[in-house]
Amino acid sequence: MTELLYQTDAYLKEFSAAITSVNAETRAIILDRSAFYPGGGGQPCDFGTLEVGGLIYPVEKVKKQGDDVLHFLGGTEPMPVYNSASFGILNWVRRHELMRTHTALHILCGTVFRDYGAKVTGGDMDPLRGRMDFEFETMRGELVRDIESAVNLEVRGRREIKVNILPREEAFQIPDLIRTKINLLPEGNQQVRTVEIVGLDLQADGGTHVMNTSEVGRVKVVDYKSKGAINKRIYVKLE
Repeated sequence: MTELLYQTDAYLKEFSAAITSVNAETRAIILDRSAFYPGGGGQPCDFGTLEVGGLIYPVEKVKKQGDDVLHFLGGTEPMPVYNSASFGILNWVRRHELMRTHTALHILCGTVFRDYGAKVTGGDMDPLRGRMDFEFETMRGELVRDIESAVNLEVRGRREIKVNILPREEAFQIPDLIRTKINLLPEGNQQVRTVEIVGLDLQADGGTHVMNTSEVGRVKVVDYKSKGAINKRIYVKLE
């Protein structure tokens, strides 16, 4: 089982770890602990480097596999061996941009749910850009401008962001913990990670976030469109 360091410290840029598995054919390794986010919930995986025995390998893809995290190594250097010590360094610029973007989408989600009661039906993001789908029957320019203004008001409100890991039974006593139309939490998970934007939003989430809404920067709605009778998409970018 890989210890997921990013779950409790999203600002960890470097870490040491031991290699617990090596697949030379796919150039994938498993570490006993990792700060690399493996992707999920619309947030892409992290990139970076891994140093082993004086050799530096680019980490080109990270993927969750059960309780383990696979790190796919680029380059042509011979693969490291089992139980080797390693030192990982994240591409921090990319990671921090994704943290800002993910938090911006939570602000958008929280604002829309609070003001209109609309749940999320989908979402995706890239660094400093993202989109989110909501249960809206109609959407017009005036409504979108109101949503953009409300989102940026929350950004400027400097709301603290807290992360907790709770027993499943305790977590599901929280009203409206799942803001998506479909509950994506696996049934077997006995612990649930929650992300709270204090005073605005509290929901189950596995991704990485900034510590305060002020770190997000200005959020601009760049487009919106209908994706069905009760499914409307909002596109945002960060400035």
